[in-house]
Amino acid sequence: MKNSPDVDFLIFDLGNVIIDIDYQRSLSLIKSKLEESIHDRVDIFYQTEFHKSYEKGLISSIQFRDEVRNYFDQPWTDQEIDMLWNSLLGKIPPQRLDLVRALRKKYQVGVLSNTNEIHIDAVHEMLRTEHGLDRFDPIFDWVFYSHEMGLAKPSAEIYEKMLVELNTSPDRVLFFDDLKANVEGAKAVGIQAIQVTNPRVIFEFFSNV
Repeated sequence: MKNSPDVDFLIFDLGNVIIDIDYQRSLSLIKSKLEESIHDRVDIFYQTEFHKSYEKGLISSIQFRDEVRNYFDQPWTDQEIDMLWNSLLGKIPPQRLDLVRALRKKYQVGVLSNTNEIHIDAVHEMLRTEHGLDRFDPIFDWVFYSHEMGLAKPSAEIYEKMLVELNTSPDRVLFFDDLKANVEGAKAVGIQAIQVTNPRVIFEFFSNV
């Protein structure tokens, strides 16, 4: 391969690294269901405390949906909320899964993602229908989800907890994430990290695998 890093673990974020996501598509769809006078609530939705709590698994999906209804003052059903919430999810290109399978022959590979129960249920359904997989476990050795860990990137604690689970030192890990803050968070604890700024980055990094 073009780059053969001297590490034992390759850890990948999900959003825009393994799974295509489009936040703007989701925000635009939510706005289309609301009066323009409250569109500003949509723009700061991801900064709300209840969203942050849901991402860390501190509130349930039932509580989250109720918070969404209250926040937007809408009588949306659970199904409507899930549809709006999951609209940011795009495809999981099979080439990315194939790359992970190839890398697994030399490294231990894993996922570290800020996510939540509603998204992951939808992702698992996508894996079943499009890739014949129940979940990521058959492809990845390690799967770390923020809502199961009670922590979220870019806090140092989530990377440190991952390292304890991996039973390794930070210099033995290479991490790929699309967000600069998460890359910097990983580097702050000594993990090697690369920002995935476009879909070609991981393929170019591991060309000739």
